Amino acid sequence: VFCFPLKGPDHQTLLFNYGAVQNIAHLLVSTSYKVRMQALKCFSVLAFENPQVSMTLVNVSVDGELLPQIFVKMLQRDKPIEMQLTAAKCLTSMCRAGAIRTDDSCIVLKTLPCLVRMCSKEKLLEERVEGAETLAYLIETDVELQRIASITDHLIVMLADYFKYPSSVSAITDIKRLDHDLKHAHELRQAAFKLYASLGANDEDIRKKIIETENMMDRIVNGLSESSIKVRLAAVRCLHSLSRSVQQLRTSFQDHAVWKPLMKVLQNAPNEILVVASSTLCNLLLEFSPSKEPILESGAIELLCSLTQSENLALRVNGIWALMNMAFQAEQKIKSDILRGLSTEQLFQLLSDSDVNVLMKTLGLLRNLLSTRPHIDHIMSTHGKQIMQAVTLILEGEHNIEVKEQTLCILANIADGTTAKELIMTNDDILQKIKYYMSHSNAKLQLAAMFCISNLIWNEEEGSQERQDKLRDMGIVDILHKLSQSSDPNLCDK
Repeated sequence: VFCFPLKGPDHQTLLFNYGAVQNIAHLLVSTSYKVRMQALKCFSVLAFENPQVSMTLVNVSVDGELLPQIFVKMLQRDKPIEMQLTAAKCLTSMCRAGAIRTDDSCIVLKTLPCLVRMCSKEKLLEERVEGAETLAYLIETDVELQRIASITDHLIVMLADYFKYPSSVSAITDIKRLDHDLKHAHELRQAAFKLYASLGANDEDIRKKIIETENMMDRIVNGLSESSIKVRLAAVRCLHSLSRSVQQLRTSFQDHAVWKPLMKVLQNAPNEILVVASSTLCNLLLEFSPSKEPILESGAIELLCSLTQSENLALRVNGIWALMNMAFQAEQKIKSDILRGLSTEQLFQLLSDSDVNVLMKTLGLLRNLLSTRPHIDHIMSTHGKQIMQAVTLILEGEHNIEVKEQTLCILANIADGTTAKELIMTNDDILQKIKYYMSHSNAKLQLAAMFCISNLIWNEEEGSQERQDKLRDMGIVDILHKLSQSSDPNLCDK
């Protein structure tokens, strides 16, 4: 049995279609250890990120025993480490493909503890790397597995040891050892960062434990400037995972000025790193983050505006998302800088993007820019014509409910301006659209349209009488009478 390198799903499918699963399965019970191992390695490669193969493996039996049961037997402590690790990889791939449930005892009680065991000091460096990376993949998307792993065998503390290589060499005879350690030092750090990122993906308590582990923030900051791209990427992933914590953004992230190395990483990095680093930046730009101010001062607007022009979808989303966070409750100068940096042309480009995420985040940005009266009036006095044009385009286009609702909320904000509201009142086309959405079948759109009306008719505001008369002539009062009988309590109240 030999296993040639598989290059992606095409090779997996090719082998699968040629009956590889059935032909190799019986070799798992061969009397020869080497044959058993090669068959196991084949399955670990075939099943990786391949639901079709994984779903098939679950139901294959050899001598009356199902493959998952055979793999579980291979996880036992008395089996060679190589066999334990490879069997754990097979079960991990099957679990991630949805062929085995995440709460199945073979995952929770067998695979996960086996992989945690592989991270211990007693194991060889190569085994510790493979164990940590496989475990990171197993628990990456499941909160319960993250929680179980975090309290198994003091894993969080155990991983801190991954950063202590190469160890200091006392005698010349240890040169071979040093060479070996150096070779694996990068891999160990990469594996540790990956596993910390998976562990801290969802749970606040786990994140706190990770950050409180010895010198953790310093290690991440150092990792961001490592020569190895793989280590840099894993460090950024770890930072991104931890940046989901409000508490940590306010404390550890501020104490270590994490934004500085992060901004450095964002200069000329490959796309793979840029995507994760810009996601992290989105979190650092939330309004409660103390890093927001210094990031702004370090030229972030220009950087983010350039990301919105990327051909890479994830970078466009992150660029506009970060700008949206930046604009929330910001000063007028920042809002003006964002609009200047983006340019009207680019704003239109983003509003006509084929991806709904880009469109929603761009509308979110517009909504944040158009908040608080003086800002609304200022922005609409300089960009009013183009913004009204964009709003019209979207309300006329084929868009989902969420997009239309967000657009009507932008109109409601414009209607709240002192001078800006005239841009709505003098635009009969927009007024007809608001009227149309008041009678729409979707309650969210009706409610958003009514916010526009209520902001236009406040009695205390100058010109309210003329605006009320115009809206009355359009038949808005009749629609309001109808809506006051609505079965939806929110519509009725409004």
